[in-house]
Amino acid sequence: MAETPKKQHISVGLLAHVDAGKTTLAEAILYCSGKSRSLGRVDHGDTALDTHRLERERGITIFSSQAVFNVGQLEITLLDTPGHIDFSSETERALQVLDYAILVISGNDGVQSHTRTLWKLLQVYNIPTIVFVTKMDFARHSQDELMSELQKELDSGCVNFSSDDEDSRSEALAMCSEQLLEKYLGGGNIDDDDAAQLVLCRRAFPCFFGSGLKLTGIEEFLCSLERLVVPQKYPAAFGAKVFKINRDKNDRLTHLKVTGGVLRVKDTIGAGDSAEKINQIRIYSGEKYITVDEAPAGCVCAVTGPVNTYNGMGLGYEANSEKPVLEPVMNYRINLPKGCDAQTMLPKLRMLEEEDPQLHITWSEYLQEIHVSLMGDVQVEILKSLIMDKFGIEVEIDTGRVLYKETISNTVEGVGHYEPLRHYAEVHLLMEPLRRGSGLVFDTSCSEDSLDRNWQRLVLMHLNEKQHIGVLTGSPITDMKITLAAGRAHLKHTEGGDFRQATYRAVRQGLMQAESVLLEPYYSFRLEIPFEQPGRAINDIRMRKGTVGRPEESGGMSILTGRAPVVLMNGYAAEVAAYTGGRGRIFFEPAGYDECHETEKVVREICYQPEADIDNSPDSVFCAHGSGFNVKWDKVPEYMHLESCIKKGKSAGIISHRTLNIDEKELEAIMEREFGPVKYNLYRRSERVDTSPKTIELPEPRKQYVIVDGYNVIFAWDDLKQLADASLDAARDRLMNILCNYSAYTKINVILVFDAYRVPGGRGERFDYHNIHVAFTKEHELGDNYIESLVAEIGKNEHVRVVSSDRLIQLSVIRSGVLRTSARDFENEVDQVHARIAEALDDLNKGVRATTIGDIINPNNEK
Repeated sequence: MAETPKKQHISVGLLAHVDAGKTTLAEAILYCSGKSRSLGRVDHGDTALDTHRLERERGITIFSSQAVFNVGQLEITLLDTPGHIDFSSETERALQVLDYAILVISGNDGVQSHTRTLWKLLQVYNIPTIVFVTKMDFARHSQDELMSELQKELDSGCVNFSSDDEDSRSEALAMCSEQLLEKYLGGGNIDDDDAAQLVLCRRAFPCFFGSGLKLTGIEEFLCSLERLVVPQKYPAAFGAKVFKINRDKNDRLTHLKVTGGVLRVKDTIGAGDSAEKINQIRIYSGEKYITVDEAPAGCVCAVTGPVNTYNGMGLGYEANSEKPVLEPVMNYRINLPKGCDAQTMLPKLRMLEEEDPQLHITWSEYLQEIHVSLMGDVQVEILKSLIMDKFGIEVEIDTGRVLYKETISNTVEGVGHYEPLRHYAEVHLLMEPLRRGSGLVFDTSCSEDSLDRNWQRLVLMHLNEKQHIGVLTGSPITDMKITLAAGRAHLKHTEGGDFRQATYRAVRQGLMQAESVLLEPYYSFRLEIPFEQPGRAINDIRMRKGTVGRPEESGGMSILTGRAPVVLMNGYAAEVAAYTGGRGRIFFEPAGYDECHETEKVVREICYQPEADIDNSPDSVFCAHGSGFNVKWDKVPEYMHLESCIKKGKSAGIISHRTLNIDEKELEAIMEREFGPVKYNLYRRSERVDTSPKTIELPEPRKQYVIVDGYNVIFAWDDLKQLADASLDAARDRLMNILCNYSAYTKINVILVFDAYRVPGGRGERFDYHNIHVAFTKEHELGDNYIESLVAEIGKNEHVRVVSSDRLIQLSVIRSGVLRTSARDFENEVDQVHARIAEALDDLNKGVRATTIGDIINPNNEK
């Protein structure tokens, strides 16, 4: 008797912008697959996946939920994720465990700003994606019009699978791969396996059209889903990824996906520093579940028993997840009712933070307040309702302010010393600024001879365990590299907690010395307005300290794109609707952090006093006469036990310089002290010595090179920056022509470097443009790294100068021992060269002889 083939597990996520019809489509899928006996509706409050009271009251998905259904030999776990931007963190956590994603788009609304955000997330997590355009029964556009929009806004690999024209579909799929194109042109057929591989590699994105409410196109979609999905192969070793933590009435639930081996009841898994036993394995479908004895690889389940698991945790061979892409940009204060103690309430709020780590519940000892990070007003209302439902406490949440961050603009050394009686630790940290969006990077360059490896690991752990705050506003720090440069422990008195104190104090002491920079969140926007009104819109954006590109026309509307501070763009959507008579609309996407437009005002309003913040002290503790005493942060260098790591390199140069200045008398005195009186007759010149003059060959003069960081110069020079806003290609060409004139006049070799790190498929390019050399880096190759390698190659034997205002490049240049020039100083130098060329031209025009550029550069006709 033939064995029944095993079911293959696939996890598929549903993603969409709010009100796109995602939950209705999920109901249609469950109904048509035979999982549900009736078709639930959002407006009736009886959907299978929106089970929470708040979801049914508001008609939106707030928490991710799952259902399991079968299509052929596939057992599909469908994960329904929130569509509202305020709950994007819940959506992003679910992405960690998806094999495929279904991106739902409303036929009425088309591609929205949040759709683009989700598309970027799917790219980051490299998830194969299928598009379903729903609400086609009410759509204002045809399939062809919507396909054109999808190919333009999302990816040119979007292919219409709802079309009856198989030839057009095959041709579109063939265009997604050179190998398939050769096969297609040779008369071969593009089959389902070919299409499935293109989908798996994210080269093709099948697009389906239908209606979840009318069940149109659902059956065809499910049939195609079975053909287009490639089941994943999992290793035999156990692995799992945690993507959600929540609680029912009795148990703490850890939701995870098994990514290798088998998970069984009573198995023990590593959670934190201890192993915890699995008591129960549940497979959920909506709010109902079944218990099973084991969960094979590919299965998404919830387990009871572990209490130390957390979102993004890797079990078995799985590593922990990276930091989320989307982060809250607003910070709120939670006001507790009278009689409610903050220290009693804080552990309860930590339970909510455990379920949603992006809440960042913090207690400010300095302000005696509880703060929470949220995405927007809708999440504020939901949080208040959750606190009331779970803990029976009615809290108030203020209007909030944007969540600022801080970084530094120069390199400093932070020193922390902790030495009360019978304790000892000293830590030296090198703190360097990084590019915007880099986050915090921790490293060590400390020798294990001076500080044991275990202590070094402890310091790195303490750096990573806490949200360190800046000294301007008390906001979290970011975009810097903190390197453990030196440290010291005591064989007898040092304990683990000593290095925690020393590390925290070293960070704060470094920040107190540094040039701090306040950062604020920015939005990138897409503004659609009637074509006669771009002037008003551009003026509005510039008044809000934003940047805007050249207007484009599409469908009778002007399209403006750019970026601006979040705090100044709040409420602008209503203003757009007002002055355009309801025809205009604006879409926002998070665009990271950049320098605050009004630093002094914000710092003055927040009025943070870093030295009064006792939980984040920059001072150190030293010991003398059997007791510890406090030393202010600016006096710590006078008391510290280890030499400064920054001054160490400088002092070596000074010592070397001094040894060269010892005169002959001093040298003779030293020699006499060490070796006795000098016998001069031994040093007399021999009569046989040849004193005739000899020809000395002088070395050839070193060539002069100037290496220019292209994009840094373009955006530092006002004329080029203004030109780049209209056309980056034109700005590049202009810079190359300017440098050609500079090189021709000064006889200096110019190398112009353009960073193509984020250019998809960039292979790098090197070529000569007239008399200069131009280099474009490859994809994933930083211009910084290319310039650093170039300096290392030619800097030893030639005279090299690097032009850039980038702090990292300047720091690298200093270490390499070559000269550096800021972009602004180089602009002044180029202007002077152009002025000299203009003067020479004027002089020659007054004369009689003919003029050429060769005459200007080489007036004496030197060959």
